[in-house]
Amino acid sequence: MNSPGAFAADTEPPYNPPLSLNGTASLMWRAGDDERVIRLTDGGYRQAGSAWSTQPVDLTESFETRFTAHLRSGKTGADGIAFVAQGQGPRALGGWGGGLGYRGIRNSVAVEFDIYQNQPDPSGNHLAVSFSGNPDRHSSAAESSIPLYGKPFQVRVRYDADNWRLQVHVRALTPGATEELMLDQEVSLSDRIGTTSGWIGFTGSTGHLTARQDIYEWTVATPQE
Repeated sequence: MNSPGAFAADTEPPYNPPLSLNGTASLMWRAGDDERVIRLTDGGYRQAGSAWSTQPVDLTESFETRFTAHLRSGKTGADGIAFVAQGQGPRALGGWGGGLGYRGIRNSVAVEFDIYQNQPDPSGNHLAVSFSGNPDRHSSAAESSIPLYGKPFQVRVRYDADNWRLQVHVRALTPGATEELMLDQEVSLSDRIGTTSGWIGFTGSTGHLTARQDIYEWTVATPQE
């Protein structure tokens, strides 16, 4: 594998060509900016949305993805979002509420950013890795070092295919904030998902509490030759 940081960014984000949008997911522009925004849920009850790159990725190869997430509504909100790699297809959409939009997408690996404590969750502000479309069972989980609800935050997910490592970093958008490693999961994406080629993207949901849940500045990088 190449040395750390030896990744070449794609010239365009993976939603150009357009994403496959499902459920409540929509694509819009940030106010006063030319940045495209993936809105997974728009503040309604019992919503579920998903957005997938229309171009499959090679799950046997390393990649790194970065994005900014902004989950907000009133004083409290639910339920959260997930970055997901899956083999079901670009129309995949899971359950609302605690399903985080990926419950039932069986051939999948999900990284949760969960803002509501359902019964199996460690807290209402945690990250987790879950397999096989089951958000009730975490392979690994961690309390987030920064608030996931209310203010935007940045995420970097790095997959090392040679060493079967999935690492998840977060960073607050406050001056002087530093990136922190939250999850370090051993997993082979291709073996766990059951295919060498799949789709990557995002899911999100609401339940009896709501939130507007946006993703923007999404890029995917691949190892340099």
